[in-house]
Amino acid sequence: MELNGHPVGTGELAGLALYGYGHFTTMLVDDLRVRGIDLHMERLSRDCRALFGTDLDLSRVRELARRSARAHPSPSVVRVTVFDPHMDLGRPSARQLPHILVTTRPAPGTAPPPVRLGTRRFARDTPRVKSTGLFGAVHQRRAAQLEGHDDALFTGVDGRVSEGPTWNIGFLDGGGIVWPQAPCLPGVTTQLVERVAGELGVPVSTRPVAAAASTRTAGAFVTNATTGVRPVAAIDGVHLPQSALVRKLAAAYSALPGEPL
Repeated sequence: MELNGHPVGTGELAGLALYGYGHFTTMLVDDLRVRGIDLHMERLSRDCRALFGTDLDLSRVRELARRSARAHPSPSVVRVTVFDPHMDLGRPSARQLPHILVTTRPAPGTAPPPVRLGTRRFARDTPRVKSTGLFGAVHQRRAAQLEGHDDALFTGVDGRVSEGPTWNIGFLDGGGIVWPQAPCLPGVTTQLVERVAGELGVPVSTRPVAAAASTRTAGAFVTNATTGVRPVAAIDGVHLPQSALVRKLAAAYSALPGEPL
């Protein structure tokens, strides 16, 4: 773990731990290559302007991420977190100088099994920002697991599906992909899946998906940078078809070449 390329002390992390005001992106790095690296950088730049009102030095971000990835066995999961250790809780509107925290962990060794989801009524704060404030999302994940599911699927007060704690979800309507039309994070992996879907000739659409209708689809999958495309086994205890199209999308996504970090 390094802050601006140097070992980080507990004092420098106090603001992040106490206030949780920051944003991040998580990348799977394999031989110093990342799928959708430009999309990750766009996210960091966009979220930095949204939270801190300033531009982020993306060349420096990539340099620090490369440094961390080189120091760990490949593949690895590199997280870049942007926050201001000196933020004044009483005056968060004051001009801030965001710092770059890089953490690295081993990549998962094997693909996880299909996931069982339980719906939970919840919406993240500022859903289009990948913020460090994970309390609500993790609390909902824990609640879903205590009910016997693997993870939580968020729905709004209108009963529409949005996203999960750390992933997006896609549904199948026969021959195509349907993304839920709801406030949610614009996921990097989601955008890459759209690209491979276009190459495969698979139609993609975005429209409201009611929680009550989510169990009557031809299949579903979740996406994030660490696990790629993961099939959904069940929603609220109702088993979903295990579609060959999901397996095809997963294989096509895995075959995407990474770009130099």
